[in-house]
Amino acid sequence: MKKILIIVFNLLIIGGALYLGYQKYQDYFNNPWTRDGQVRANIIKVAPRVSGPIVSVAIKDNQFVHKGDLLFEIDPSTYEVSLSQAEVSLAKAKVSSQGKKIEYDRLKDISLKDKGAVSHKDLVRREIAYEESLLQIKATEEQLKAAQMNLDFTKAYASVDGYVSNIDIQDGTQAVANQPLIALVDSHSFWTFAYFRESQLAKIAIGDKAMVTLMAYPDKPIDALVESIGWGIAPKDGTVGYNLLPNVNPVFQWIRLAQRIPVRIQFSEIPEGVMLRFGLSASIMVIQEEADVE
Repeated sequence: MKKILIIVFNLLIIGGALYLGYQKYQDYFNNPWTRDGQVRANIIKVAPRVSGPIVSVAIKDNQFVHKGDLLFEIDPSTYEVSLSQAEVSLAKAKVSSQGKKIEYDRLKDISLKDKGAVSHKDLVRREIAYEESLLQIKATEEQLKAAQMNLDFTKAYASVDGYVSNIDIQDGTQAVANQPLIALVDSHSFWTFAYFRESQLAKIAIGDKAMVTLMAYPDKPIDALVESIGWGIAPKDGTVGYNLLPNVNPVFQWIRLAQRIPVRIQFSEIPEGVMLRFGLSASIMVIQEEADVE
């Protein structure tokens, strides 16, 4: 009797395992699925707007920063001098304009009292000189704004919340304008690129529910949605080769590998304890409503 119970128990276990295996197989058979997925995010390449030696690095590699946090500072001394020079130039332009206005007003008063005392040519010349001085003031005001902006640009701030990565700068490093120095991973922009076979695309539509399983967290599947489907990939054939003739790779007629098309998958909610990182491997299943009904 005891042996019979053991046999029955074992059969139940085997039957349950086979049933679960069959259900799993049905899921993979009925739903588009791929293990060729990767976590992505927006990467901001932080570049200084001005050149100069770095005098302060306010962050460490892989540190989390908030939008508006200081990342690094460039030596401001040169730009402080330029700002002072611009302020002096503006003051000189205003003094010069004031003098030209006095001269123009004086000749205009004389002309009103005695029209023959001042020639029309001299009056117009004084008026033009005064108008040009006003334009000079505007020009120096813009130069002052530019100098102030350049001074402000000596401090680089985080434009989004995220993680700084690949920091290879220190005090004394020469920063060059518009040359990226730091990578900033936007922590609010993570998504997954899933590369599905072209033969699976007919079963995938924008808005479909999906399930993402990260290799780093195999026991914490993530609910997601299909956000978009790629419209093109780089061709392997047809590139220009010798004598401008196209390169055509040989194709084995009995084996035709399906092309992989990128499908963008947006996470719905990240489970507690899951830390997303750019480049993590992922498996993605797009859930078919028909499969649920069956």
